[in-house]
Amino acid sequence: MLLSMTGHGEARGQSDRLHLAAEVRSVNNRYLKLMLRAPEPYNLLEAEVEKVARRFVRRGTLQVHLRVDRAHQPQDYRINPTALRSYVDQVRAVCAALPEPRPDADRLLANVLALPGVAPEPGAGEFHFEQEWPLIEQVVADALSRLQAMRQDEGGRMAQELLNYRGQIARELDDIRRLVPGVVHAYRDRLLERVRGLLTDSGVPVEPHDLIREVSVFAERSDVAEEMTRLASHLEQFEQVVREESDGPGRKLEFVVQEMGREVNTIGSKASDVTVSRHVVEIKATLEKVRELIQNVE
Repeated sequence: MLLSMTGHGEARGQSDRLHLAAEVRSVNNRYLKLMLRAPEPYNLLEAEVEKVARRFVRRGTLQVHLRVDRAHQPQDYRINPTALRSYVDQVRAVCAALPEPRPDADRLLANVLALPGVAPEPGAGEFHFEQEWPLIEQVVADALSRLQAMRQDEGGRMAQELLNYRGQIARELDDIRRLVPGVVHAYRDRLLERVRGLLTDSGVPVEPHDLIREVSVFAERSDVAEEMTRLASHLEQFEQVVREESDGPGRKLEFVVQEMGREVNTIGSKASDVTVSRHVVEIKATLEKVRELIQNVE
């Protein structure tokens, strides 16, 4: 089964203290690369999130956005007594050192709670991995599962498109196979016509075995039977990978397409015929479409 490297998945979850939302997006990449966006201190969980991702994804760039809302507890609302005492002492000392008329120190202290570090933001407590990670892991896994379902749907459509391209190449190859025998005959006829013209103009005799040798050399030089056989074999392997392979088929398809390209190039260079060359161009154009498509196959 083919899997697309492009997809999207979302999931939510909650506990007594946490409200979580995970969003996962994937794009194509030769290797697995994960980027986690999350508030502190949850952004430090990238390695753990990647372990979860590897259960679902082999290749691609994953963008994981984790939103975390923590329900505030009474113990979250705390004043830092050390910071408070320090500010109070400093304000009073400064006021006492000023000349008359001095500002009212108590009135200045009315705003001391707004100073940095005196009253931290509620919910900025310590992250408890053992308590919070199981829920985070489940929500991320649910988002990845939905991503996987989308990738499978897209992979099914890609597989059908690849098989259609494979059929187009096979039909072009059948046309080449029918044309190839006529290439040698056409060359023989052109050569005989040329020889007759020379004989008419110059009267120089040409031995039949010389003509036979020349045609034989051309036939051997333009023989593409092996290349056509190998290309047909590659097409069978290509179809098998698309239909049955589940262990990273993308890279196997890249290799098979590369080998098909080599055989097609050889056929085009050896078979010196305009009609054959047209079919070769059509195969090359289709292979280019295949290459573009399999760049997004896991």
